[in-house]
Amino acid sequence: MTGISPGRGITLPVSPVHAKSRSSGLRRPAHYPGSVTDSLPAEDFAADLELALTLADAADSESLPRFDASDLQVSTKADRSHVTDADLATERALRALLAVERPADGIFGEEFGEEGSTERQWIIDPIDGTANFMRGIPLWGTMIALAVDGVPRVGVVSMPALGRRWWAAAGAGAWTASHAGPRRLETSAVASLGDASVSIQSITQWADAGQTSALLRVADRVWRDRAYGDVYAYMMLAEGRLEMVAEFDVKEYDIAAAVPIVREAGGVFTSFDGVDSISERSVLATNGVLHGAFLELTHADD
Repeated sequence: MTGISPGRGITLPVSPVHAKSRSSGLRRPAHYPGSVTDSLPAEDFAADLELALTLADAADSESLPRFDASDLQVSTKADRSHVTDADLATERALRALLAVERPADGIFGEEFGEEGSTERQWIIDPIDGTANFMRGIPLWGTMIALAVDGVPRVGVVSMPALGRRWWAAAGAGAWTASHAGPRRLETSAVASLGDASVSIQSITQWADAGQTSALLRVADRVWRDRAYGDVYAYMMLAEGRLEMVAEFDVKEYDIAAAVPIVREAGGVFTSFDGVDSISERSVLATNGVLHGAFLELTHADD
């Protein structure tokens, strides 16, 4: 089995077969691994997943060389958040590939907005965790999702500074690859709040949303509360290492890629109020077993 390096000398397993693009005639780089499903989903998203993995390869090639670079260019957007030259270059590269491979599909990216169809829409966060990226902290990643009629059906998260990648397609399970090789993901079976480990993401977000009392209730009931932050926490949920992730003030591109990964691993992903939508500006994602308990706990005073 051959491999590609996602950076820092780490080689992950991939298929030895290179897929050929029907639209461009270009040979795509191998992705990892070639066979990730036990059976095809009812609606076959295999080609879309393949493309999403190829997009993640392209994103890694743009972002990783700029990580911790001494000449990194950082500017401030209108909403006072930061953007780097790596964010912009990565999204441009992904948009260019999609223009060739899926010209009829729409795109919604953090840096350059929305264009085209919303029936089939690629939702992109070129660097989720820009604050970490610009401070040399390796907890950042590219998020790539395909949403069909507003529902994320394919998701890929790549964190090249950690040498990690996660992916899922509807009906095909959730998977990850690391030093140990590919493996299927499954959320934890923890069924007691007192045994649960959670990521609250940001205390300020809870306070700004008027949910400080809910935050304190959660912290009082669970075994362990931390703020791992950004997309990494959702991947730890899908791997069965956490039981809940909750946050506020999120856009579609902040969460879309994580949705199919968490759900295909057996978890539940809703808004903080339990709504099945990625446009509610909040998240309550759990291992599934405890979703009702966390909804009840967080809304006890409502």
